[in-house]
This record gives sequence, structure tokens and C-alpha cells, in this order.
Amino acid sequence: MTEFQEKLRNQHEESMCKELDKLLSSSGDSTHQNCKKDFEGFKRLFHRFLQVRGPAVDWAKISRPPEDAVVSYEKIGAEALPKDVASCLNKLAVVKLNGGLGTSMGCKGPKSLISVRNENTFLDLTVKQIEHLNKTYDADVPLVLMNSFNTDDETQKILLKYKHHRLKIHTFNQSRYPRINKESLLPIAKSLGLNADGGEAWYPPGHGDIYASLYNSGLLERLLNEGKEYIFVSNIDNLGATVDLRILCRLIGQAADKRCEFVMEVTDKTRADVKGGTLIQYEDRLRLLEIAQVPKDHVDEFKSVSKFKIFNTNNLWISLSAIKRLIDNNALDMEVIANPKTLEGGLNVIQLETAVGAAIKCFRNAMGINVPRSRFLPVKTSSDLLLVMSNLYSLDAGSLTMSHKREFLTTPHVKLGSFFTKVQDFLARFDSIPEMLELDHLTVAGDVTFGKNVSLKGTVIIIANHGDRIDIPAGAMLENKIVSGNLRILDH
Repeated sequence: MTEFQEKLRNQHEESMCKELDKLLSSSGDSTHQNCKKDFEGFKRLFHRFLQVRGPAVDWAKISRPPEDAVVSYEKIGAEALPKDVASCLNKLAVVKLNGGLGTSMGCKGPKSLISVRNENTFLDLTVKQIEHLNKTYDADVPLVLMNSFNTDDETQKILLKYKHHRLKIHTFNQSRYPRINKESLLPIAKSLGLNADGGEAWYPPGHGDIYASLYNSGLLERLLNEGKEYIFVSNIDNLGATVDLRILCRLIGQAADKRCEFVMEVTDKTRADVKGGTLIQYEDRLRLLEIAQVPKDHVDEFKSVSKFKIFNTNNLWISLSAIKRLIDNNALDMEVIANPKTLEGGLNVIQLETAVGAAIKCFRNAMGINVPRSRFLPVKTSSDLLLVMSNLYSLDAGSLTMSHKREFLTTPHVKLGSFFTKVQDFLARFDSIPEMLELDHLTVAGDVTFGKNVSLKGTVIIIANHGDRIDIPAGAMLENKIVSGNLRILDH
């Protein structure tokens, strides 16, 4: 860094500190205290953002992880469970990342409150899974929700309905950071308020914030005092992320001096996952490589299924005592993600974020486990929702499993058009969810509705031209068909 660059960086930092102090001076006591702690974390992130320029990795230093760094699930699955499963479970807490809204699916409020199966929400299914574990093994596994300022109020209200369920539920909030103007690199916020004008000036800074926020909330200390040793962290919209007893018992059963402090569940990459982060060996450490860190001329190589065969599911098993040690020693190091956004008025801003999996390089004896695809079942779109609502899956004690009647273990490729984007519109277009056990591929575009008891098999493509509407009649069976705008049904 040149002398001029150093001077410019210092000016940016000074200006940022002044603006943050102004915002703090305009607030009441309770808001002031919460934001003051958040701002300390933001200043550290901003400092690192100013220091880093260019690609975050030297491509020449990247290599595949050593074979023993990523273990196949089959190897772990072959190990017998110990007799006292409850003692392992009692050392676990389940953490769900619950900071996101359902806006991408046309819903207001927390995404975790969207109904996904038999009137059950993501949160309902999570509660049922953990309650079932506690009852089956007479265990005490708590559920911990990491909320954001966007989701906390509504989540707290809904938690009242689980009061009499057999599980403890704890919550903590991730930080609230200011969006910064892309040009001036200063906060766009005029006050600490979250009213209509100020709401878009703030953001929750990615799930990498889990470590500091869990620590600052006091919940990390509390869980350690209650004898918890590991947390199992996952996105609340990943319906495949259930507690796996074999992974848990293997972790708990390790010798103390060789204990693995961080496990990342990875799974085989398909063409649909080419943008997903992957595990690499870098400077003698296991490290998560995200597409944003890849130099532009190597992006195609990064997306290659032949070179990078696995991707991160964001199902993570992390040692609580290791988190405490790393934070106490200020030794957590996660790459800064500068996420550009354009606000409604056209203003270009930057969100500084971190990813929870990026901390893998800081933990001792970290490893990956290559798990079956069934442990990665995210619901990000209405196309995903159609899959999990269909007879492809059966529901038992909050867990979805692929129907034994399906001959192939792979899930069909489903692509629903813009008429189906919002959940409310999606539901209105199906009198009942089609039978899909023998489906391989479904593409639907345009104004299309489905009657009751429709059956879809093989490859089905339905395209309503602009201004046309296609109503698939009740009881129809489409197998390897293309249905076009004039309702001709053709063999595919």
C-alpha cells in the first residue's frame, strides 16, 4: 500500500468514526448501548475492507483438500451408535439461522413462518424434529434461533405457541450494521431509527456474525455452563438439515487432544450448484472458497464440476469452547464480503458481510464430511416449494425423507415461471399438488393452472404464450409431453 493509499484509508476511517458517533449521539440509552457494541464490530470489518484490494486468494496456491480432510459419510454411517445416545445429545444445541425475510417468495415477515408442508412452517418442522429427539432419547437439546432486527419481533410472538413443547428455545439477535454509500463510503443512515425512511439504511451482516453475536449475548457462556459442547448450525430453510446422530456421536467420542472443532457438511456438486462455496487446501489449512473471492479469469474453472467436486451445504458442527477461545484471543478471521446493492431510489450501496463457514481455517482439526444430497434440501423458490409439498417426500416427526416409491434418489429439476414466484400465486394455481414420483424434469412458463389429481412423469414442458392461458384439466396424466399455448399435447 502506497503512502497516498494509506493516507486515504485513514481519512475514510476517521470520517466513518465521526459519522457513527453522530448517529449514536442522536439515540436514547438502550438503543445507544446496543448499537455501540454493533458499531465496534462494524468498525473492525470496515477497517479490513479498506485494507483488502483485489482477489482474496492467490490462485496458484490453491489445491484440493487432502483425502483425509474430507471424510465420506458412508464411513461414518458404518460406525455403530453408542448405547447412551442421550449423553451425546445432551452436549448439543441446535442453532437455526433465522435472520431472513420471505420477500423473495412474495411473503412479508420472517421466512421461517412460511407454510411448507401440511400447514407446517419451517419453524414448526424444526420444533417437531428436536422435540421428537428429546422424547425418543429422554434428552435435553435446546433450539437456538439467531434472529435479526427484521425477524425478531414476529418470531418472539410466534414462539409463545411452543411453550408446552418438550424443548427449550433461546434466541439472540445478530448485529445491525449501516449500509454505506458506494461513492462516499459513509453511512446512508440519518438516525438509528428503523421507521419507513430509515429501514433500508441498515442490514444484518451475514451469518458470519454468529460468533460475535452469540458471545456478546451471553448465550455462549450459558450453553457452556449447561454442559453443551457443540452447536449444529444450519439455515432454517434447509429442510434436510436435521440432527445426525452418527456425526454427533463421532465428534463427542473423539479424544480430547484430537477433537475436531469444526465440521462442514459438503455434498457432491451438480450443474445447479456451480456457484456454491467449496473446500480447498490453502497455505496448509482447510479453507472455504466462495465465488466472490475468485479472480475473474478463473471463475469458469471454479464452476467446473470436474475440478471442484463438492460444495458447502452450510450445515456446520462447531465446538462452543473453541468459539470462546478464538473470540477471547481475537483470533477469528473471516474474509470480508462486499455485497453491492441498489436501493429503490437508485442509490448504490455496499453491505459488508462475513460467512459463517469462512471461519473453518481458524479451528483445530477442522474437516469436511461428504454427506448425501438428502441433507441439502433448501427452499429458496416456489419451484423448491413444489418439490417438498409433493408426494416425492414423506413427513415424519418434522423430517422430510424421499419416498421409497421413487426409483431414483435424485430430485427432479423443476423450473416454474414468474406467475408462480409469490407463494400466494403459486398456491392459487394448483387445485392440488401434482403426483410427481416419476417426474424427471418440469418447466412451466406463462399463465398456467393445474386441476386436481394431475400426474406428471418423465419430462414435462408447459408453455403458455403471452396472452394465452393453459388449464391442465383434473385427472390429466402428462408423461414426456410438451404443452404449448394452443393446448396441443405433443410427444416429447
